[in-house]
This record gives sequence, C-alpha cells and structure tokens, in this order.
Amino acid sequence: MAALIRGTHVDEARRILAFTPKAASHEISKVLEAAIANAEHNHDLAAHELFVKEVTADEGPTLKRFRPRALGRAYRIRKRTSHLHIIVERRGAEPAPRPARSTGGEQPGGRRWRRAQGDTKAAAPKAPRTRAGLRAARRSGPKTESRGEAKGGGRRQMPRPAKGGN
Repeated sequence: MAALIRGTHVDEARRILAFTPKAASHEISKVLEAAIANAEHNHDLAAHELFVKEVTADEGPTLKRFRPRALGRAYRIRKRTSHLHIIVERRGAEPAPRPARSTGGEQPGGRRWRRAQGDTKAAAPKAPRTRAGLRAARRSGPKTESRGEAKGGGRRQMPRPAKGGN
C-alpha cells in the first residue's frame, strides 16, 4: 500500500487511497490527511504544492491473546499493530530527479573495491557458528588418511554373524 502513493502528489494519493479496495487504505488515508494538515498549519505550506516524500509502515507492539482449544490446550493469537509514518514535502511543478543509487563497488573504500585489491580482511571466510557448520568445516578441511578411513569407513561396525550355522 505504501508503494502506491510514494512520490505522488497529495491529491493523486487521496484518489488512489479512496479507490483501493484494501483495509489499510483507510488507515493510510487518515495518516495522510493528518500529515497534510500538519504541513498547512505548522509549516505554512499550501496543500496543492505537497508531494508524498516518504511512507513507512513499521512494526508496532504485538498484543498476545490465547484461544482455548481441545484437550485443555491453548493457541496463541498475535494481534499485530503497526506505526505508519508519512512525510510530505513541497516541490516545484515537476518532481525532482532521484539520485542514482551506488553499490559501493566503483568507489575506493567499497567492499567490492577492497576485495578486488586483494584485501585479506574483506576476502577472509567467516568461521562457522553452528555445530553442523563446524562438522562440515572439519569434513572439508585438509584430508589426512588415517588407518580406519583407508578401509572405507569412519565408523567402526560390529562384524556380521555367519549365515546358516547353529
């Protein structure tokens, strides 16, 4: 929902939210109207000059409730809430061009640049943090053939009983 109105004129954003059949559109439109009113009253900006600069929906506190289930059990129900933030700004007749995003690869000091220069700190592999990762690292480490592995197995097995006899 937030991506629909990001970067649009406030009148266009009002129209989009009015005709979007989602439950969140009503809540977002209330926050948009509050942001427009704040810009007009607190900052003396005209509503017809405003554009939606930023829209974010962050996670709020979660209310935890329980539903009774069969055999004395209880299922947890999480009633999630959110924090809506809308920032409006005044622009000219047309929107300002957005700056190009940089990946950091072409700039000196970026991670890709350091790796290309042969920086050992950037290229060093991380140590495994779980037991399974440690086992896999041990298995893929330097191979030294011991006496038990030469026969074809790491685990020792009990000898099989002979067939047939009493």
